[in-house]
Amino acid sequence: MAIDTVPPLINAQLTYLITHCPFPVKVEQMWSGSKNPRLLDRFTLVIPYCLDYIRWDVIYNAMYPLAAPDVIFGPDDESFQPYFGGNEKSSKNGLADWNSKDPARLLTLILELRAAYVAYQRRRIGEVDDERLKFEISTLVSREGIEMYMSSTNDKPEEVKFAVPLLDIDLNKLVAGSTWRHPQKIRLQVIFPVGKKYSTPPAPRLKLISSAELKALYSIEDFKLPTWLEGMCTAEYLIIVEEMLESQIKNAVSSIDTRRKLIMALAPIFGRPIEADPVFCRKATFLASSGVFTFLVHFSLSLQFPKQPPAIILQSSQHFNSYGVPIKSPNLTEYPWSPRWEPSKMADRIFDFLVDESLNFKKYCGQLIQ
Repeated sequence: MAIDTVPPLINAQLTYLITHCPFPVKVEQMWSGSKNPRLLDRFTLVIPYCLDYIRWDVIYNAMYPLAAPDVIFGPDDESFQPYFGGNEKSSKNGLADWNSKDPARLLTLILELRAAYVAYQRRRIGEVDDERLKFEISTLVSREGIEMYMSSTNDKPEEVKFAVPLLDIDLNKLVAGSTWRHPQKIRLQVIFPVGKKYSTPPAPRLKLISSAELKALYSIEDFKLPTWLEGMCTAEYLIIVEEMLESQIKNAVSSIDTRRKLIMALAPIFGRPIEADPVFCRKATFLASSGVFTFLVHFSLSLQFPKQPPAIILQSSQHFNSYGVPIKSPNLTEYPWSPRWEPSKMADRIFDFLVDESLNFKKYCGQLIQ
């Protein structure tokens, strides 16, 4: 049976793009446009933009792998022509000096096109006849990394989205030993209606969005956006949001050490953990025993620790269900606890609870395998 393949030169460039791109780009689908249907030389890239995604088709020719690819933009971006200004070709053209043997060429091209797309959307939005929008842009244009997008229906502008990066600090450097591959960001999405007249302009729609990996440190779901006051502009609102965020991020970083202290306090009682999260200190597993009954104790520490006690799951090393899977206890969260206790007292009280709970768990395991 024949296997679909990507021509080596194309595969090298695509692999380099996915591996080295500063933002998470994905391949949505691949297909063939050549006489040999097994040669995959076309694909759709899903590129993050303005807290959403744009999809571009990259069209190579497997019969001529040394040639530069074509790029087809989305149906809403027919006027986006990055390499043409009037009738003159742009001097900055990533396709003009194409080198198919350079694996970084596709990455360079996509970064160049995305930067042109940012400028294209800004230019479109700047042409909208809306005084409030023009004022908002004038107060935000100096901020680095801001992205804009205008959606329209029947060729009429409907709303404008802003994606505003928050906090002028490197979040990746706040956590020692983090393995985050991409820069972690928190952005505020601000959506304004355009082309409508209001006696009192309504507040924009607001949403706080973070990189998915940042949830290991801080959950933006726990952040309550402040009220947008009448007459306020986005620049004023950002100051308030950033002050609140910076304080909460600092607390989140300091809470790593608080969780680490509990895990360390558990070690003299349970022994050294056989597995633990050394970066965010969210999880730890210990081997324990009650007589001849041995079991694992899994601790999960939430971002609300120590307000919330660790969730505990016991896992037998001697009892298995009919599928050969070790038997586990339900999630245990109801036991004596106070966030004001010292870590050593927390560990002692957990141990006291598990002395009795392990007997119940052993009985539970025995009943399941009968």
